[in-house]
Amino acid sequence: MLSKISTRTQPRPKSTPEADPLSPLTATSSFQAPRATIDPDKTKTWFRRIVPVLMTHRIAFVSALVLSFVGLMIQVQIPMILRWAFTSTVAPIMENSKNPSLHLHVASILPYAYAVAILGLLAGVSGYFSRRFLYDMAYNFEFDLRNLLYEHFTKMSFSFFDRVQTGQLISRANSDIRSVQMYTTFAPLILVNCSIAGVAFIYMLLISWQLALVAMATMPFIYLVGIKMRRDMFPLSWIIQARLADVATIVDENVNGVRVVKSFAAEERQLNELADAAERVKWSYVKDADLRAKWTPLIQNLPQVGLILVLLFGGIMVIQGKLRYDAILTFNLYLFMMQAPFQMLGMLVMMGQRAAASADRIFEILDEQPTIVDAPSAKVLASEPGTIAFHDVEFAYGHERHQRDGELSGTGAAGASEPHLVLNGFSLTIEPGETVAIVGRTGSGKSTIARLLTRFYDVTNGAITVGGHDVRDLTLTSLRARVGLVLDEPFLFSASVRDNIAYGRPDAGMSEVVAAAVAAGADEFIKQLEQGYDTIVGERGYTLSGGQRQRIAIARTLLVNPPILVLDDATSAIDVHVEQQIHQALEHLLEHRTTLIVAHRLSTISLAERVVLIDGGRIVADGTHAELLASVPLYAEVLAQAAALDGVPEQVQ
Repeated sequence: MLSKISTRTQPRPKSTPEADPLSPLTATSSFQAPRATIDPDKTKTWFRRIVPVLMTHRIAFVSALVLSFVGLMIQVQIPMILRWAFTSTVAPIMENSKNPSLHLHVASILPYAYAVAILGLLAGVSGYFSRRFLYDMAYNFEFDLRNLLYEHFTKMSFSFFDRVQTGQLISRANSDIRSVQMYTTFAPLILVNCSIAGVAFIYMLLISWQLALVAMATMPFIYLVGIKMRRDMFPLSWIIQARLADVATIVDENVNGVRVVKSFAAEERQLNELADAAERVKWSYVKDADLRAKWTPLIQNLPQVGLILVLLFGGIMVIQGKLRYDAILTFNLYLFMMQAPFQMLGMLVMMGQRAAASADRIFEILDEQPTIVDAPSAKVLASEPGTIAFHDVEFAYGHERHQRDGELSGTGAAGASEPHLVLNGFSLTIEPGETVAIVGRTGSGKSTIARLLTRFYDVTNGAITVGGHDVRDLTLTSLRARVGLVLDEPFLFSASVRDNIAYGRPDAGMSEVVAAAVAAGADEFIKQLEQGYDTIVGERGYTLSGGQRQRIAIARTLLVNPPILVLDDATSAIDVHVEQQIHQALEHLLEHRTTLIVAHRLSTISLAERVVLIDGGRIVADGTHAELLASVPLYAEVLAQAAALDGVPEQVQ
């Protein structure tokens, strides 16, 4: 959801085959799009699929790894310097303690102390820049991944959003992306630390290959424990992420539906529902903690067994004169240096399973392609669109879902019931400049006609043409730019009234915004707001009444001045007196544009020169209001029922 609508953003560069002289209606971010996307090959591992995005930051990434490796290599030298210091200064005194001429002098130790200090300083500087590059890369990578997902959301068809839950999408765009980011960026760093264990092992071999093999005796057991831990953690990690998404869904629905919840005094029931979801999350986390408690101590403490074996066998070798005691000291320092990577190894396994589960959930979204897209040879709709025609149109909500091979798991998809035809053999022609009202019972498909015209959905059978072109052969941008749609449930952004009206034309001047508001009958109440046109409306515009929201939505569409206008019950929440004022303004505005009105009020129908009555998904009557009222009993019945439901005492005559 947008928190602010910028009035200075530029339209996204067009990539359609033809140049569109009409700017797109949507404002876009000033940030550049990610330079790469995930690998589309589903047979690859999740990490290999995400590498292209990661490699767009390869300079910072490689620099961080190289500097980390350099810093650790510097630290590996310190035990060896300490051994040299011990061998050249302390060892001769201990071995010749009866010789009084041998004494320990501070001056003899200073060079080694300086060397250790310099190496420590270099390691610190290297570590600082390593982490600086790493964190910079990590957050840029997260930024790219989140933008890829958000951009994909904007490309998805309406059928996708009809069957997924908002909370699931929010969870995948936040916590799942964070899990992938943490592992993808920190796992290589941990592996670099583990590689230093290999370097330390080489030094240990140089000191005593027998003792080095004894120290590594526990490594096969650590590997087996890691494999077992990984197998146990993956399904549980998936469950945790899915249940966190369930909680996000419940919270989102309760926030957006707070008025419904309170109107039914259902707060306690909703709290219980959230508590149940939170309890399921808690159970998952407890199981996760059980697994961590079971396996992590083994991974972290098995190297300690190697230390015990080194002390035991190393002590025997020193007693037998096969090894110097300074070698044991250096050997143990390297063993301690190797323990940290193995302790991080357990954390790496847990992070990896959480990231793998999260990546699979993200890829489920990114791998799903939109069903409503521009055809390869899509044309730009002319600025004067021409005749609109519906040719024997059939449509059923959900028919696209039944054509898919599978469902998006865990997103609250609808059941597998057969789709029901909403429109069945619907045919209608609207000439340029004509105003046509569509009337019918609730659920007869009136709003569906508007959604099909703007290609929110594609017809199941038949075709819709504008200016002789099938809408499926036109670019979505040009089609939707020339068809202004005012919905019966207006949505306002959490922004100023001015920004909401100017959403389709962010560069519009204040005078144009006010003119559109006047035409929509909104100027009067807007001026009475605390800050007028600069007043920030609440989320979804709920600080305004339903009628006020509808008038702002009408003004938003009128400002764009589209040649085709679709009013989908756009004045249903407006009282009759205000509606008459809007109609007076609309009568002038509709003179030179093609208008399709989905209506049930007589006052709205009066704007149309032609009325179409639909029933059973097809047209059953077509004519003027007077003609239908006189010859079609169903028409009068539909109007009477609509007036009764609307609570307006209109007389059907």
